[in-house]
Amino acid sequence: MTYDLNALSAMLKGNPYPGRGIVLGRTADGKKAAVAYFIMGRSLNSRNRVFEETEDGIRTKAFDESKMTDPSLIIYHPVRILPDGTTVVTNGDQTDTVRDALLAGGSFESALRARSFEPDGPNWTPRISGLMLPDGSYRLSILKSLMGDSACCCRYFFEYETPKAGLGHFLSTYEGDGDPLPSFKGEPRPVAVTPPNARTWAGELWECLNEANKVSLFVQYIDLASGERDTVILNKNQ
Repeated sequence: MTYDLNALSAMLKGNPYPGRGIVLGRTADGKKAAVAYFIMGRSLNSRNRVFEETEDGIRTKAFDESKMTDPSLIIYHPVRILPDGTTVVTNGDQTDTVRDALLAGGSFESALRARSFEPDGPNWTPRISGLMLPDGSYRLSILKSLMGDSACCCRYFFEYETPKAGLGHFLSTYEGDGDPLPSFKGEPRPVAVTPPNARTWAGELWECLNEANKVSLFVQYIDLASGERDTVILNKNQ
């Protein structure tokens, strides 16, 4: 079965500003878990960033430290890999909230119930989070305001126990550009994950992101048998 009705390339090419996005899924051969995370920016401060690999994942950092005006909400660890091979990927410092909870015996859901959307009114940017387990099953979450009401946080959790080969799910912070920015609506969208390797998929995704607004992209294929990780990082600022 193919999953091309909601092709990720079409969604991204037709959207100048989805903001930050997560894709979790399974490769076409069924042997690898697939993880992708990208960031975009409209301001000079947001665009002045790169992804940098760390011992347990990646972090965002300023490309030019002298031009960084406000690190809050844009400097964080998007990806943390736990000792058991669990991968946490989010669009903010809730990565550490989830990691710490899991290491203490808690859960993905309980950790995120302690968090809310970002305090950046009037956008109230959603917090999007993903969890890829060593067996390839995964979870996604979005925390967002109720129709722009800063007094109400809606928490949505999605669990995919038996992923299908060649299928992933996509979640982003925004539906598109705007003022204020419109939050993502509905469930994570099913997308095809067909490239044979991380490098090819990263290249395809990178080309689909709006040239003016794209900043950085992380892609990783995880071999479900060996745990080996094939990682690609692309930064507009090199």
